[in-house]
Amino acid sequence: MTAGPPLETVTGVRQVLAVVLPVRLLREPDGPEWAEGPFPFELGERRTDAATRTTYFAPASARVLYGTRERPCRWHRLAAAEHEGLRLDGLELLRTATVRGPACALAVLHFTVTRPLLPVLRAIGHRNPADPDPLTGPLDPGRLLGETAEVRDTTGTFAIARPYTVAFLTPGPGHTPALRPNPQTPVPPGADRWLWQLASRSVPADYPLAPETAAEELSRAVRISADWSALVLRHGTAFLGHRPDSGGGDFYAFAALHARTVYLDALLLGSLQRDHIDELTDELSAVFDDGSRLAARVAALERNIARFRSTYWRQHLTAHGPANSLLLAFQNQHRLPERFTEILAEAADYSRLVQTQESQQISGALGVLTILGLPLGTALGILQVLGDDSPAHLLAALGLSVVVTAAALTTRYGRLVLSSLRGGPGSGRRPRR
Repeated sequence: MTAGPPLETVTGVRQVLAVVLPVRLLREPDGPEWAEGPFPFELGERRTDAATRTTYFAPASARVLYGTRERPCRWHRLAAAEHEGLRLDGLELLRTATVRGPACALAVLHFTVTRPLLPVLRAIGHRNPADPDPLTGPLDPGRLLGETAEVRDTTGTFAIARPYTVAFLTPGPGHTPALRPNPQTPVPPGADRWLWQLASRSVPADYPLAPETAAEELSRAVRISADWSALVLRHGTAFLGHRPDSGGGDFYAFAALHARTVYLDALLLGSLQRDHIDELTDELSAVFDDGSRLAARVAALERNIARFRSTYWRQHLTAHGPANSLLLAFQNQHRLPERFTEILAEAADYSRLVQTQESQQISGALGVLTILGLPLGTALGILQVLGDDSPAHLLAALGLSVVVTAAALTTRYGRLVLSSLRGGPGSGRRPRR
């Protein structure tokens, strides 16, 4: 098999691209421009609207991705613009509200690419050197979103340094590095290297894979079928065909539809999970900022963890395997399972700390009652036994009990009781792990 052309010069038979950006909703998308639901791509009689896509996902995941009639969270808009070899097909907004970011959302711009795809991805990723960013002029996201949303800056907790890209490319007969010799043979090494370049938005000069780790890195590709594969990385995902695309109504038309709809949605759910885990991590780091409100902060943290776990934390989306595999690959790229496990463990530590402090305070309160009540009760008991009801003797007994109580509080036991009431000598400080 010949070496074939370098990917930088390849224009696939089919090339589609989704660009995902973090935005802030300025108002609820409505009016004649925006319609509820995901962008309804069509293929023949098949229309991938919310009702169709919901059948692919578990109900909890579908509600997060598509909302409900009472609480919509996804909108789409038809749009047409061309610039630098990109043709805009439409755009979407997905609300990704968090406790601290109620206006957060993701914008998805859908393109058809008519020039070599890799240089477009490198330009969007601002590789150096690279072509000028094509998301300008008529394709400027700020211009396309208008007064509905604004692109979030890249300095916050949920910053994506550059837009996330989901690229789909099918080869022609001459694109031999991507082609299986036949459906029964493994893909050639060049195919996974093309996948890596498309997903990482890089050429070997940008990011040369180390020979010692290249096999492991490339082995993470998801084999959807003998016809095509996917690779999920931190800043991009790529889908690549492994047989020549005959064009028209070829199977790859259906594959492209899936890549732009249900498989994209699996990655969007991963993005939501990452943002919420980022916020929970930030919330954990601020638990001890105000020691006097530790119990309230830990209670709020536990509520947010429970809400996230119930609403967003899914590792199995559907009975359809590829969507699950893509979500798991996204989670692994961002270490989401390990990070969530750490969050649960740290929150449990803080909950135990609060429970210990509350137990200490209860014990301290009982100790104070004992120190205060024992002398007073003893003095009043003696007076009652003697049948003495003299006001002067009663005042003397009260005064003596106060002196005894004050003296008891100066002892080591008394100091421990007072310390327990204050929450212990270590309250307000982060415990050492």
